[in-house]
Amino acid sequence: MTSAPAGSPKGGPRAVAPTVEAVLAFVNTRADGSGRQEAFGDGDAFTAWLAESAASGAFGGPGALGEEAGGIVATDADAAAARELRDALVTVLLAHSGDEEGRGESLERAERHLRRAGSLYPLATVVTAGGAELASPQAGVERVFGTVLAAVTTFAQSGDWGRVKACRNPPCHFGFFDRTRNGAGLYCSPGCGSQVSMRNYRRRQRPGGGE
Repeated sequence: MTSAPAGSPKGGPRAVAPTVEAVLAFVNTRADGSGRQEAFGDGDAFTAWLAESAASGAFGGPGALGEEAGGIVATDADAAAARELRDALVTVLLAHSGDEEGRGESLERAERHLRRAGSLYPLATVVTAGGAELASPQAGVERVFGTVLAAVTTFAQSGDWGRVKACRNPPCHFGFFDRTRNGAGLYCSPGCGSQVSMRNYRRRQRPGGGE
């Protein structure tokens, strides 16, 4: 049995909420070195991702898109807007992991972009006898972006928003929910933790590489 490196999330009692699944479905669309392809490269790719997301029920939480997303035809400009929103969210998730890319000016730019997004894709409160939720009153791609923001807002109110993180292993930066008891997870998997440990070890072995 292989033990996970320190800082890797392990299974625990915390379940992943549907709102978190919606956020992760959106942010985990970037290309990386392990073969994951860019899902928002252009309008056609974004359209295909929307159709797949609708079929899989990835947006089943508050403000759910249902099958509507499957009928959206996105443009290249829509795909660019999706990349900007996603990358701003990834920077915030890196901040939750304590990564350098989620600090300073990078984080300030991301938060400014998210504030602009909040005004471009406003949310409405839907109250029923069973409760209340946030939903996007818009249509098309704008509704998709609003639904992502609704999921973020809803989950952030739970107090566990800091557990939604991006892996500190570059170029992975895969989004994950940290289920560790103390919230100290840094990597999406033991494999990523091992890669970082090995790189650090090799760096220390080089002349002048460290203590």
